[in-house]
Amino acid sequence: MMPRDVGLVVGKTGVAAADRVLDAGTGTGILSAYMGRIGADVVTYEQDPEFAEVARQNMEIAGVADTVEVRTGDITDDLDDLSGFDVLTLDTEDAPTVVERTPTLLDRGGSLAVYSPFVENTREVVATATEVGLDGVETLDTIQREMDFDDRGSRPSTGGVGHTGYLTFARRP
Repeated sequence: MMPRDVGLVVGKTGVAAADRVLDAGTGTGILSAYMGRIGADVVTYEQDPEFAEVARQNMEIAGVADTVEVRTGDITDDLDDLSGFDVLTLDTEDAPTVVERTPTLLDRGGSLAVYSPFVENTREVVATATEVGLDGVETLDTIQREMDFDDRGSRPSTGGVGHTGYLTFARRP
C-alpha cells in the first residue's frame, strides 16, 4: 500500500480521532500508523512474525505504540471475539471471508476498505459485500502518474509505479 492508497482509505472511510479500527494485513504498518496518528485506536493483524515485529517498531517510531496494537496471527481465527469497530480495513487474500463477517464486526454506519492488487479478489470482495447487505459498495483503481516536462513537450512519465491496486469501500447500514 502506497501513501496515495492510505490517503484514499482515510478520506473515504472518514476515520477520525477516537474511532475503533480493525485492520488485517499490517505489513510494515503504514496504514495503521497513519490511522494512529489521526487519533484512532487500532487493532491490526499480521500473520508474518517478522513483518509484525517491523510494524511494532514502526509504531514506536511513529509515536503511536500506545494506540496501535499489532497482533501476530490470522484475523480469521479471532472473528468470533471481535466486534464494535467503526472502521474495518483489509489487505489480505482472505478478505472475502472477513467481509462476510462485516455486519458483526462493524457498528452501524461503520466503514469498510479493502485493498487488493488483483481484480479477481476484488470481484469476490464486491460480491460478498453486496450479499451481506453493505451500502455504497464501490471500487476505485488507484493509478497515479507523474508528468515529464522537457523541451520536446509534456507527457506522463514512463517510469515509476502506476497501478498499485484496487480499493473497495462500503458502509454498514
